[in-house]
Amino acid sequence: MSSSRFQAASLVASPSYPNAVAWSDENLVAVASGNLVSILNPAKPFGPRGLVTINSSKPFPIGVIERQDLLSECLLPVCLSRDTRSCVRSISWSPVGLAPNSGCLLAVCTSEGQVKIYRMPFCEFSAEWVEVMDISEMLHAYLLNINFGEPGIISSEHFEESQLRDTRDLECADDLPISILRNKCKRRRQDALSVAPNEPNNLRENTTYQIVPMSVSKGNPLKKATEKMTCQIVPTSVSKAKPLKKATKDCNVPLITAQQYASRNAMLASLIVAWSPILPMNSSSCCSVLAVGGKCGRISFWRIHGPQSYSLSNNGDTITATPIGFLHAHDTWITAISWALFDSDASNSQFLLATGSSDGSVKIWQVNGEEMLKSSEVSHASFSLLKVMAVDNITVSVLSLIVPVQSPQKMPLAIGKGSGTFEVWICDIPTRKFEKVGCYDAHDHIVMGLAWAFDGRSLYSCSQDNSIRSWCLHENSLYEVPIPSNTPGVKCSTDVPNAFDSCFGLAVSPGNLVIAVVRRFDSDLLNPMYQERTQKAAVEFLWIGGQQFDISSNVCPDFDVEAFPGLPEKELIWWEKSILWSLNHCENLDNPLIVWDIVGALSAFKQSIPKFVEHILHKWLTSCFGSHFGSPTTFLPEASKFLSKLSSRRIHLLNIIIRHVVLKELNADKKGGKEQEIEGLSGAEEEQLFLWMELLSSSERELQERLVGLTFSAILSLLSNPTMESCKVGCWSPIGLVQMEQWVSLNYKYVKDYLKFLAAEVEKLEKRRLNDIYGCEVEEKCSFCSAAVPFESTEFAFCLGVKGSNRVGQSHKLARCAVTMRCCPTTPSWFCTCCQRWASKLAPRDLFIMPGHLSDFDFFAPSSSIGSALPYCPFCGILLQRLQPDFLLSPSPV
Repeated sequence: MSSSRFQAASLVASPSYPNAVAWSDENLVAVASGNLVSILNPAKPFGPRGLVTINSSKPFPIGVIERQDLLSECLLPVCLSRDTRSCVRSISWSPVGLAPNSGCLLAVCTSEGQVKIYRMPFCEFSAEWVEVMDISEMLHAYLLNINFGEPGIISSEHFEESQLRDTRDLECADDLPISILRNKCKRRRQDALSVAPNEPNNLRENTTYQIVPMSVSKGNPLKKATEKMTCQIVPTSVSKAKPLKKATKDCNVPLITAQQYASRNAMLASLIVAWSPILPMNSSSCCSVLAVGGKCGRISFWRIHGPQSYSLSNNGDTITATPIGFLHAHDTWITAISWALFDSDASNSQFLLATGSSDGSVKIWQVNGEEMLKSSEVSHASFSLLKVMAVDNITVSVLSLIVPVQSPQKMPLAIGKGSGTFEVWICDIPTRKFEKVGCYDAHDHIVMGLAWAFDGRSLYSCSQDNSIRSWCLHENSLYEVPIPSNTPGVKCSTDVPNAFDSCFGLAVSPGNLVIAVVRRFDSDLLNPMYQERTQKAAVEFLWIGGQQFDISSNVCPDFDVEAFPGLPEKELIWWEKSILWSLNHCENLDNPLIVWDIVGALSAFKQSIPKFVEHILHKWLTSCFGSHFGSPTTFLPEASKFLSKLSSRRIHLLNIIIRHVVLKELNADKKGGKEQEIEGLSGAEEEQLFLWMELLSSSERELQERLVGLTFSAILSLLSNPTMESCKVGCWSPIGLVQMEQWVSLNYKYVKDYLKFLAAEVEKLEKRRLNDIYGCEVEEKCSFCSAAVPFESTEFAFCLGVKGSNRVGQSHKLARCAVTMRCCPTTPSWFCTCCQRWASKLAPRDLFIMPGHLSDFDFFAPSSSIGSALPYCPFCGILLQRLQPDFLLSPSPV
């Protein structure tokens, strides 16, 4: 264990396969352990968790075989497969926006080859995640429709009394190949077979059979694996003389050969799942492609469409899936898949797909995003092979591909092998050159995890030998660098012991400042009474912000290191560079705004080295505003004058940092006690805090002006262009005109001239017509007592109460929508976990992509369409969600 571990969480089951951990774009960590997928919030590792429980699935009725084909060699892996408890083999998070509540979907592949998709139970109030789609069922239906790609086959309908026992009522085990039985299989074939109950001990003539694996004999599993592996031979059709006593209805299950049975079984046996980045679309919905690799060497591609509009109610999942590709990528098992988007042109986006197999081969494919988006049938036209890596017959265990922002044409690819080595390649797509950086004998056992960080400059690897190593890629050369040994701030107290024997995967946080590592406990080192029974594995969270990702020796600090005691000089230098890199990385509009690790690091440093936090924030704000100020004292009074030049994303990031780092102790959510808390500070500290609070107020007012300006301009455009579609599903509707006019009137001396101009134009409109179209009532009514509600604040309101002898003066406190300024209804509303605001309607997409304030009146010229609505907070930019009880899991972007 590295001393940089700052928190850990134990697991009740042990992982079994590589890449057992995945970090979502909404800041949730999923861990595959045994027959469970545990989903936890890294901000609350000891808090509530979500669960996906995997049960043994039923085999698909793919066909029946003749008596003489039962002992064919191709069926031995099926007949002699181990009957272990079904466990999770592969997990993958989708991009944000595919779930009905705009969150991420989770794809899960089991050891039985089943693939299902789950979503968060945001409206079920349950810890168990909700299944929304069964990819294996859809794959089976598609293969049946095309006869598994085979020519005409014989159907069991030709029997006069075709009976089929429903094999889906029996449990099916994992069909892993068992090489230890091959040399002695001839002698044990007859002993290894048992017939159905109440039947003779010999195989009957005129009978077809379906093979269904049964349980292994109880006892030592390793010993019994070589002694009494059994399977059940299920008769599926018999002659008239001896019909089955418990016959079912006639079924159209085909009669196939043993080779066909083995081939079909391999087609349906999935091994690995991986989501592509979001496909650029012009419509309000988004979509991604799920790649599913199987034992047959083929990859099936499924285009998953998100909902047309996001909702917090349980009105049915509107997620759809369409098969768009079936690629024969390799001749053996597909063991690893990795996606990357290297050309995000909306008209013709290009993806890169890396695939690895059990024969050691790795192939690089170029994928046409437009063809995947428009394809309505399965084809291979979207994929073109770019490179086949050398085959060394060592299984590829993991792949990691990344597209650097600074040099998107040169993509690093890391290939982990079963021998403990990994290779690094540089893929230059425009020139189609693939340069091998090197092969590194890094571990003694199979490589279980590879992950790039800091724009492809750092690489992390872990292995089943319980080792974690860090690497730096510099000028097409890879160097090993030590993992940081110090932790900023105070470590969280934990009861997780340091008694591990192997690693099963790692994942990097959205801000690249933390890695999560899954490790299995060594049971011999645990207390058999208090630990061994309940703790099988654990997830460790390690700081990597002090990681060196540049080998250059001329890296010098631009600050006085002696003024920040507590950490070594080199680590402070890299912490500064890492945090600044993460803050700049958050400004990429293609990425959701997740700053949990940034806020955590700054908060930790604020406890130990507060001056270091001031230095980083001053340096970042200076780069944002494009001005140079001597100190924060001289900078803060002038900062509000430059807010109009900042993009909305930067203002959102600024609001989060001020609220959760600078003013964290003052409880910036205005829940009381400010003046009392400030009394204990010195005069200079108190003045500086008030300056930060004023900057927060100014930045929120700037965003409010932009939102009001967009609403006014949209209404003017809609009225001047009657053919414009404003009520299309998923599109934003400008609502709250009356309340916004009142807000402009109350803040008239603060708002900018362009907003005053728009307000004057809107005031000329006919209010009756606006009321008919957009519901712009002049007077709001209380949802509880129907009393009038005056407009006094943008966050909450008080009704005037019911006039009567017994209830005079009583009023209700109502939350106002952060988007429309109207009172929120009693139905579930969106909630921001950062600023604690509510929203009943969603904000327009244009608000979040604005590069600055709207000073040009030409921007408000009538257009032909209204943009989509996004479930993001207009003041923080983070993903809105339905507020969950404290005992249920919910993501924490900040």
